[in-house]
Amino acid sequence: MPRVKKPRPAPRLPDRPGRWQLLIRRQRRMLTPAGIGLAALGVLIAGLGLMHALGPARSLSDRFGAAGARLGFTIAQVVVEGRVKTPEPLLRAAIGATPGAPILDYRLDAARARIESINWVQAATVERRLPDTIVVKLVERRPFAVWQYEGKFRLIDRDGQVVTDSDVATFAGQLPLVVGAGAPAATAALMDALAQQPGIQARVMAAVRVGERRWNLRLKSGTDVLLPEGAETQALAKLAELQAQHALLDRPLQAIDMRLPDRFVFRPQPTPAAEPKDMPAAPPRRPT
Repeated sequence: MPRVKKPRPAPRLPDRPGRWQLLIRRQRRMLTPAGIGLAALGVLIAGLGLMHALGPARSLSDRFGAAGARLGFTIAQVVVEGRVKTPEPLLRAAIGATPGAPILDYRLDAARARIESINWVQAATVERRLPDTIVVKLVERRPFAVWQYEGKFRLIDRDGQVVTDSDVATFAGQLPLVVGAGAPAATAALMDALAQQPGIQARVMAAVRVGERRWNLRLKSGTDVLLPEGAETQALAKLAELQAQHALLDRPLQAIDMRLPDRFVFRPQPTPAAEPKDMPAAPPRRPT
């Protein structure tokens, strides 16, 4: 009787990996050195609640920063963007970043407040770029005018904030000069009004704030223009009209008073008094 061969069993296929096994394999491929560091940071943040129970807030911050430092999160460099005029020593002291210190322990808000206390700085942002960089971005104040008060000169910005009282000479020929108490807060409005009348603006040597209420313009010719309170734009437009029609500002005037609503008052330059040709001789003195 012929021998019947038994069929070979089909090769056994490996079991299809489960969902969790696939997830683990995928995560292993993603475990680069950078990924390991970020994962460690995530573990630190996740453990924040547990560490909170171990001590006060200051101790918690120190422990968090120290743990990050052991993983390489320390300050290695500080990058500053936007600095032009801000004094570098003042800025460095305000940033207060110590190389090698834990970067996670660096107080961003406190650093920003210190930086914005520098007069040249209008606004600042401070941020971390892990693992080792502090980035500071500055918006500096732009000098808008030179302010003279009590014998001192200061640079002010458009908002009337004092920028600095040093390096003023650098800007003296480029910026308008304003004088007197209360001048900084009112400078922008006056300069905007003058910008509408460039012919008048070119003649102005200085603007003097009077009683913290109104302006006098000292022209390069020596004439004083007394502007009305709160109506500078209208008065300057009228002055430009008079100059176009009558060359008013080319005349030898000591002052042009525009404070009255219905008329202007002109004061001519005083002329030197002529000396008499024949002066009486002094009586002779008797010899003593």
